[in-house]
Amino acid sequence: MNVVVTEARLDLVLAHNATLGEGLLWHCGRWWWTDIEAATLHAWKPGAPGPQLCRLPDRLGSFAHCRSGRVLLGLAKRVAIATLGDNLKLTQLQTLAPVDAAEPRTRINDGRTDRSGRFVFGTLNEAKEKRPIASFYQYSTDHGLRRLALPAVAIANSICFSLDGRTMYFCDSMSQRIQRCDYDAETAQVANIRPFTQIDHAGASPDGSVIDAQGCLWNAQWGAGRVARYDPEGQLMAVFTAPAAHTSCPAIGGEGGDQLMLTTARTDLGRDALAAQPLSGSLFGLRLPQALGVADALFEDQGDTP
Repeated sequence: MNVVVTEARLDLVLAHNATLGEGLLWHCGRWWWTDIEAATLHAWKPGAPGPQLCRLPDRLGSFAHCRSGRVLLGLAKRVAIATLGDNLKLTQLQTLAPVDAAEPRTRINDGRTDRSGRFVFGTLNEAKEKRPIASFYQYSTDHGLRRLALPAVAIANSICFSLDGRTMYFCDSMSQRIQRCDYDAETAQVANIRPFTQIDHAGASPDGSVIDAQGCLWNAQWGAGRVARYDPEGQLMAVFTAPAAHTSCPAIGGEGGDQLMLTTARTDLGRDALAAQPLSGSLFGLRLPQALGVADALFEDQGDTP
């Protein structure tokens, strides 16, 4: 059976110069993302001339909004919770749990809440040899930090969850494969690890992913300048390209839930590549023909009141 793969090009939405834009999501009328290497959290309301930003004491790999209105932060070596004031000013920061304290080569990377409001994230190996020493974790107020029984990876990425919350998707960005497993949020148990899809583009690495309202997975493919949409069985459905090789994290949101947005990065691009791709680090997007956005669950933080 021949499957027709649709193609489209993403438009520039916000010119920006993120060194490593990641973690994009839509929340309360704004797009939020982290520039990991700049240790900043950004929030942009469509129509505003530029984003607000919050400067943080360490690199921010991933984050989640909380029921209390605070923000859960996956800083380099710790999970913390922050209170933000006007203009995203950091007014209070509390460490909740250290992560990989005895392993200096790793830092927190990709993560998001599961459907029950627990924070699931992974780490990456920053050393040049990129050995698989990084892990996946779940953090919750009722159980604290728990390591998920998934294989060690070099760069944890592509973390997202099926609509019913029972399947977790994940990858090692050093491979060209996205995997999935059965997932129990309450017990933090995983089982039945199996392939989801193989990236079909030479030189592309799977980066951030998100699940849409039809249960399809959208994956940003680092090095390929594209976002790919896969059906629930892992079949490629559509490809969306951007004029920036390092596409990093897709999100679907906007007021109508029909806006595809994408972060990109400037890191690892030489002078010639940056000259050829001057918009690297910007946000790109397009309007989808239907509303496909599914909001991330808010982190359940009632037990983490300082």
